[in-house]
Amino acid sequence: MSAKTSAIVLLAAGAAACSFTPTYESAPTSPPPPSAYKELGDWKVASPMDGESRGEWWKAFQDAPLDDLEDRATDANQNIKAAFARLQQARAETRIQRAGLFPTLNVGSSAVRGRTSVNSPRFPAGAQPVGGNFDLEADLSYEIDLWGRVRNSVNSAKASQQASAADLATLDLSIHAEVATDYFNLRGEDAEQVLLDRTVADYTKSLSLTQNLYNGGGAALADVEQAKAQLETARTQAADTHLLRVQSEHAIAVLIGANPSAFHIDVNPLPLETAPPALDPGLPSALLERRPDVAAAERRVAAANFDIGVARAAYFPQFSLAASFGYDSVHSSNWLDAPSRMWSAGPTGLLTVFDAGRHRAESAQAQAIFDEQVADYRNTVLTAYQEVEDNIAALRQLQQESVSQAAAVTATGKALQQSEYRYKAGLVTYLEVAANETANLQAQLSNVNIEVRRLNASVLLVKALGGGWQTASLSAASR
Repeated sequence: MSAKTSAIVLLAAGAAACSFTPTYESAPTSPPPPSAYKELGDWKVASPMDGESRGEWWKAFQDAPLDDLEDRATDANQNIKAAFARLQQARAETRIQRAGLFPTLNVGSSAVRGRTSVNSPRFPAGAQPVGGNFDLEADLSYEIDLWGRVRNSVNSAKASQQASAADLATLDLSIHAEVATDYFNLRGEDAEQVLLDRTVADYTKSLSLTQNLYNGGGAALADVEQAKAQLETARTQAADTHLLRVQSEHAIAVLIGANPSAFHIDVNPLPLETAPPALDPGLPSALLERRPDVAAAERRVAAANFDIGVARAAYFPQFSLAASFGYDSVHSSNWLDAPSRMWSAGPTGLLTVFDAGRHRAESAQAQAIFDEQVADYRNTVLTAYQEVEDNIAALRQLQQESVSQAAAVTATGKALQQSEYRYKAGLVTYLEVAANETANLQAQLSNVNIEVRRLNASVLLVKALGGGWQTASLSAASR
């Protein structure tokens, strides 16, 4: 290689630090995070289970069957496995792009024998038409990343890989939250089933009593029909609750990677005194570090920013270094001898002079994608704050509803007892008894529903807070 060529190479290599990527700063939220969550108000929160791993947040509920289901979901959920496979694809893409930072070496060999037309204008007079060609060659090529195209492609792939890692964490958190909510729904349905089965038994006795009173002339036929209608309505509710319970069980089976046809969860009614664990939402500013979906959105903004640099680099010449060394001969006997050696080396350059606006359109497209990712990131942040505020409000309000609904159960129970006394004494019709029985049943069902909603709101608050995940996890997960 001549001194002039070496100087050109050194100059190009020295300029390889150039890049046309815009200076990147984490996309600002709009509006900025508040200093505290609005819905907390005077509601006192705590931070329990400090000794537990923040990753296994469901252990705060201290429910062994739930812990077992969550562990099975971690190991066997097919959506999590698919997301992990997507992360592996992103890792491979990063390695593919990183390979562009290094030279490429190809080695090839051929041994060909053939015949040339003697009538060809290129056939030398007196030469033999049949001959061979033996070739052994090594080619080395290296793109000088003068404008940062390769480096920006690597950085974009790395940011996309980190986004895939955060996507996996988001899905993992979502799946475990769904297992918990489906599980609490199922236990609530078990509690409702017990309540409705008991109600059907009580209504059956009431119908028998009313029928006996009618046979003895102490009640009207309308009372009998009212008792029958009430009994059949309760049976319908019991059957519908059984259907919901079966569907919840099937949903859990899919979440933990089990066949619904062979999966069963024993009946385990939710006690009404079950209260959700106390949770500490922390500061709103910390939410951006605790939500994997926020991290994924921010990493996609970074990837789009690097892609702008890739698109801008296309306006400038692409320089490469190429070298070739090998042996070439028409005879195998002297194929690898010194006189058969051949080599070449030198830089090359390529500049697109006219492309009908293709590069300009690609640059505009990259900028538009960046703007889209910024908007998506800001929307993800706003949605995160909304979900936290929603579930803080839900926990506070449902706690108040739980107290008032318990009082309603007590009141309707007393009203039912009094109406039964009055009916047996012949002071009122069965219609009053039926109305109070229905009111008491609905109050008890609402009480169960409120307790399930409290537990689910607690699960959803954990999910909204990121489940203990931290942005620092990306460094390890994205390797």
